[in-house]
Amino acid sequence: MRIAVVGASVVASLVVAMFVAAAPSVGLAQRNESSSVRAGGLVALAAAAGEHHQQVTVIDPETRVLSVYHIDLGTGEIVLKSVRNIHWDLQLGVFNGTRPLPLEVQSMLEQK
Repeated sequence: MRIAVVGASVVASLVVAMFVAAAPSVGLAQRNESSSVRAGGLVALAAAAGEHHQQVTVIDPETRVLSVYHIDLGTGEIVLKSVRNIHWDLQLGVFNGTRPLPLEVQSMLEQK
């Protein structure tokens, strides 16, 4: 069990190190609760997810696929939480919107 925890921690550290090494130079003061890195065509966003987890979101702009991982800060365990192709999501004009909706605003502006 101990070997698995150490192995997961090493893998998580290597992944984070790869993204940090590929990151544009950003001062430590600028890295707050979340950070983003673009490496090899992928975009990675890291943010705290509670006190015991870090959330890493990986986006492949080419295939328009988004993946979300949670990393347990105590054990280093990485859990895939969700994967989604967002191509069709990005085609929506409105979803869960509130009034005035974009078409209503457009209509009001065109009446002037």
